[in-house]
Amino acid sequence: MPSLIRRTLIGRMLFVGTLVLATAFVDTRPAMAEYGDVIMNNNSDAAGMRPAVFPHWFHRVRYSCKVCHADLGFKFKAGGNNIDMLKIMDGQYCGACHNGTIAWSVENCNLCHSGKPGTPTQVHESKSHELLNPAKPPVGKK
Repeated sequence: MPSLIRRTLIGRMLFVGTLVLATAFVDTRPAMAEYGDVIMNNNSDAAGMRPAVFPHWFHRVRYSCKVCHADLGFKFKAGGNNIDMLKIMDGQYCGACHNGTIAWSVENCNLCHSGKPGTPTQVHESKSHELLNPAKPPVGKK
């Protein structure tokens, strides 16, 4: 009987240890844009959604520039296209691939709409954004 109790305790300890280890690798932080991501907020805030974050380099390592910027009609400027969910659901812009066959479908809202509310449309942390929109100096400093 002590052998059975010992095996049961060891089994429970392994189970709990596995759960602890598994949760250590789960990232529970809110999604954030990374350098070079395009944050799209032309319509999101007004619709009560978080801004969409487009991971540019994630797509760029898989596809040539031509696929999105020529074939799908994306302009070379953040906010240059008037993209909305109706167009995406109709297969335009992101919807050409995010159709549930090539990539996840539009019903998975939080996969794209993960930006910080109020963040303007921009290329996140780009030098041009920094130069065009310099940060305001702290109060009392010039």
